Amino acid sequence: MNLIQEAYSRLFPGKEFLFTAKLSYNLRLSDFNSNLRYYRDHLEVNLNLQWKDIDEEIKIGLVQTLLLKVLKQKKNTQNIELYHNFLKNIPLLTSKNKSDPQLDASFQRVNQQFFEGKLEKPNLEWGTDSRRKLASYNLHRDTVTFSTLFREAPLEMVDYLMYHELLHKLQQFTHKNGRSFFHTRKFREEEKKYPDYENMEKEIQKLLRHKTSPFNLKNLFG
Repeated sequence: MNLIQEAYSRLFPGKEFLFTAKLSYNLRLSDFNSNLRYYRDHLEVNLNLQWKDIDEEIKIGLVQTLLLKVLKQKKNTQNIELYHNFLKNIPLLTSKNKSDPQLDASFQRVNQQFFEGKLEKPNLEWGTDSRRKLASYNLHRDTVTFSTLFREAPLEMVDYLMYHELLHKLQQFTHKNGRSFFHTRKFREEEKKYPDYENMEKEIQKLLRHKTSPFNLKNLFG
């Protein structure tokens, strides 16, 4: 029984598997990424090559998660729990080879002031001059990426964005009913503990109005 069929059978015990299935590993997908193509009676799962040597039980949880997403169903299994626990430990497996000096200085300040210097440094890099995503944390790459709009921004503004993204690194996500939640109530409570939180948001809006047309800050953070 192949991995996809095994994942399906455990997810839906007693239900006949009526698909042709294909599993492949490649380097086209980004680190620890995956996708599932579902059409008619065919299932095709594509995994980044890094998944190849990962324990089968964890990969079954990954495939189950993909199946539930495309089938638009909500369910939880022991394998899915194993998969999500593995995801939370991916930063420990990720190489740290990107550290922009400006962002590194911000990380050091924020880590000392708010996290007692205990957070492991992620990769730190500049992205594009994105207006849609001002900063983001990628769990699979353990990387904080900043929009280049903030290259010349005041230090306190960069530190505020860094704080937001390091909260994501610290808290990661909560999995419930087939969905992953990143901006939880706990996250929002911790975010608002940043000194002069409301004023910082206003200052970012001012900077954005100077660089581009006005828009709401909601959902700009990753």
